[in-house]
Amino acid sequence: MGQRSTPQQIPVVVLAGFLGSGKTTLLNHLLHRSGGSRIGAVVNDFGSIEIDAMAVAGALGDSTVSLGNGCLCCAVDASELDGYLARLARPEAGIDVIVIEASGLAEPQELVRMLLASEQPGIVYGGLVEVVDAAEFDDTRAKHPEIDRHLALADLVVVNKTDRVPDAERVLGLVHSLVDGAAVVPATYGRIDPGFLYDCRPGEERVGQLSFDDLHDHSEGGAHSDHLHADYDTLSFVSALPLDPRRLMRFLDSRPEGLYRIKGYVDFGPYDTRNRYAVHAVGRFLRFYPEPWTSADDTPADDTAGARRTRLVLIGTGLDTAALGAELDACRRDTDAPPADEHGMWGVLRYVPDGEEPDGQEPPDAP
Repeated sequence: MGQRSTPQQIPVVVLAGFLGSGKTTLLNHLLHRSGGSRIGAVVNDFGSIEIDAMAVAGALGDSTVSLGNGCLCCAVDASELDGYLARLARPEAGIDVIVIEASGLAEPQELVRMLLASEQPGIVYGGLVEVVDAAEFDDTRAKHPEIDRHLALADLVVVNKTDRVPDAERVLGLVHSLVDGAAVVPATYGRIDPGFLYDCRPGEERVGQLSFDDLHDHSEGGAHSDHLHADYDTLSFVSALPLDPRRLMRFLDSRPEGLYRIKGYVDFGPYDTRNRYAVHAVGRFLRFYPEPWTSADDTPADDTAGARRTRLVLIGTGLDTAALGAELDACRRDTDAPPADEHGMWGVLRYVPDGEEPDGQEPPDAP
């Protein structure tokens, strides 16, 4: 992608699902429950629009652009989609997340491919969310067997309308059997916690890229206190010791089903003393972005600010956070470890976009 994970990058989430599954209902829910974040949307046959997350979802005004037949993967090409994304990602728009609501007949794989091929430096792929109608799931699979392939591609699956079926657990179990490590979330009326998809703006101003405490408002009067149908699990991990790149890659390669998002910064210590590595994982998608350490990072400080640290947030459903924390602890580099070798970072560099390799680091050819 040639993109660097910076505070200016905006996640772009693809919202897919067959007709009537509840995509628009879910998007409307996000608009009303965004916690003050601003959402940009590319919606069906409407086009590229800017929507204040606190406004009425249907009040789109004159900011719509027609895309013809409404099937995004057919109606626009990659350059045209890039134009819409550029409009939404311009700094003065103040957009925090972009949601592409595909038509019910769109091919999710094509939309994801277009996003990964995007040349817009201000955006980063935020994952494929597939919405399933629990009440119609069996009939939908019979009529549209390609849904199995769509579910296998998804990073997050929302099983909607679970209140309309007497055997919701059976449907959830069936969906679980069809996904490839994706988190599966039950919902009614499209009500999922926005924290699955993006960082909710904590107040009038957004503070940095990583907002460990802002992902979840634990106070009784918080934005999520009248809680939604499905909760999510979060784990915040901070380490003053550098991580061993080989150990971290073993952890990432074996991350459990239901672990939807990983983000943060990694200190690899002597393996790269110049850079920290921003990590962005959504489902099976993984990227690292080297970023130079700043003078503030080298300032001696306590455990909460300054100094070089690894800081990660993990989000998903059904997670054993204690076990995950222990696995991350085991990724720390031993203080008496032998000197860093030149091959240690190769596993990480496989996931660094072309053109972003740090000086002196050459990744091996991908298999």
